[in-house]
Amino acid sequence: MPHTGTPYCVRNALQSLFAEFHASSRAAYRLSQRRQFHDYFVTHLPSTSLSPDKRTPSHHKLPRSDSTPHSGPSDRSTRAPSDRETTVVRIPLKSAKHHFGAGVSRGSRPYNEDTYQAGTVEIPAFAKKQPVSISGKREINQNVGSTRATGDPQIFYFGVFDGHGGSECSEFLRDRLHGYIEEAALLFGLESTLQNGNGSTSAGGSGIMGSQDAEDLQRSLITSWKETVGGYFKRFRPEYFPAVASGDEETVSSNSIETVLTYAFLKADLDFTTAQAKKQSEHASEQEKAAQKALKESQSSTDDPVLGDRPLNDGDMLFHPEREASQNLTSRPAPRGSSPNLDAAIGGKKRFQGGSTASIALISTPSPTPFWHPSSPSTLTAAHVGDTRILLCRTDDGSAVPVTQNHHPSMPVEARRLRRYAASFVTDSFGEERISGLANTRAFGDIGSKRIGVSAEPQITTIQLTPAGYSFLVLMSDGVSGHLEDQEIVDIVKEAKTPAQAASDLISFAVETAGEADNATALVVRLGGWERRMEGGNGSLGTKEQRAFRQREADDPRSRRQ
Repeated sequence: MPHTGTPYCVRNALQSLFAEFHASSRAAYRLSQRRQFHDYFVTHLPSTSLSPDKRTPSHHKLPRSDSTPHSGPSDRSTRAPSDRETTVVRIPLKSAKHHFGAGVSRGSRPYNEDTYQAGTVEIPAFAKKQPVSISGKREINQNVGSTRATGDPQIFYFGVFDGHGGSECSEFLRDRLHGYIEEAALLFGLESTLQNGNGSTSAGGSGIMGSQDAEDLQRSLITSWKETVGGYFKRFRPEYFPAVASGDEETVSSNSIETVLTYAFLKADLDFTTAQAKKQSEHASEQEKAAQKALKESQSSTDDPVLGDRPLNDGDMLFHPEREASQNLTSRPAPRGSSPNLDAAIGGKKRFQGGSTASIALISTPSPTPFWHPSSPSTLTAAHVGDTRILLCRTDDGSAVPVTQNHHPSMPVEARRLRRYAASFVTDSFGEERISGLANTRAFGDIGSKRIGVSAEPQITTIQLTPAGYSFLVLMSDGVSGHLEDQEIVDIVKEAKTPAQAASDLISFAVETAGEADNATALVVRLGGWERRMEGGNGSLGTKEQRAFRQREADDPRSRRQ
């Protein structure tokens, strides 16, 4: 696509992109790979576990008294391997209780605003390439996963979304955030780290729109935030956007996984925010609705001095409420079966002024061997917004390793970032600082607080998981992490037999001991050191007394008296 200046409208760019490349064979092939979210993983299982091999000769047909010991060569040792020795099968991840577990509870709330997602996504591998000496070919067995058509192993995706003010935003992220990540990887040309000789991405971004247009996409997204919201976003420079970084800053390439995740988060937040700003507020009175409708129809009202003094976008919270969100474009061709549905409307009929926090974890392996195998290394990349939390358990000492940090006004980094735009920081009765009534300084949605800097720019962390170096991964909402300490959470998981039981036990303990319990969601993912989770440190004894005290306090009715 020819370069038309910097910046240009993302809407026009995407329309031209899909109109120009949809007919070409290369782009049509790549877009045809887009599909609905896969909540399962693909692996190889022995065929004998599915059905017996009829070609294998039967034994013990004669009575034992007539049988004689076999002294000749074994037929099984000389028989050529059968093509039915292994079979590719799909296993639903949410049903694989020995590999993954999910626990959900609404606590003492009348409804549940938390959501979660688990499965695989179609993006290139970003795992660290292993040396040739230890990356030799392995025989396919029940411990080996399946590769995709591109030759890369599967990329696993786990996410927890904690909604506030309603579930519209958390459901939007559950259903569509992975689609934004897949689309951003396609636009920016994310390259597989396993296909290059040096095991790293190329220096410059070269997506299907070209390297220069990839930089224009970054600038255009920033310009859209500046024109649509203003305030904090007038000087907004995301950390992983090299196109807007200053000369003295160290930046990543435009086709890095960090740039892709940052663009996906900010684009999803912009589309959701713009879509909500176009809608009528649920709390608006009938007179206000009629007045705004008449005002928009006449564009000016000289007869009524009250209406004449009101701005055209008086009922809207953004500068350009008439601008359509790119996710609602009807002229943009969407590949059949694409994810997300680009023609579907965002949210309900009324304006949703709440929001959601989010924590996602992507796991990539350098070989088809799945990440939960004890001999398999892998790369974990986490993107985080708000106060949802991700923890790892180190196998050697059994300690909890936090992957994310809560984005609260009390954090020095967040306080410095928002002091210029926030009117005030207040402390509530629980001793927690809040900004404009919000406990989180980063979140999706919350359109009323966007101008003071409540953005969805993710905190991105990458950790190299050595073989059996970590026992398990835990993703949770603040209904769990806000009440229990990190080591308590890890020790509860250690005592369970399976990740599914661990997630259930963790949610039950958090809700029972919290009193006025919030919505609670927890995901437990098995890693290579799962079988050794009780060996490091003191096992689960380090916090046993503390957890027992919490349980006694919860069981004592006198402790709940006000």
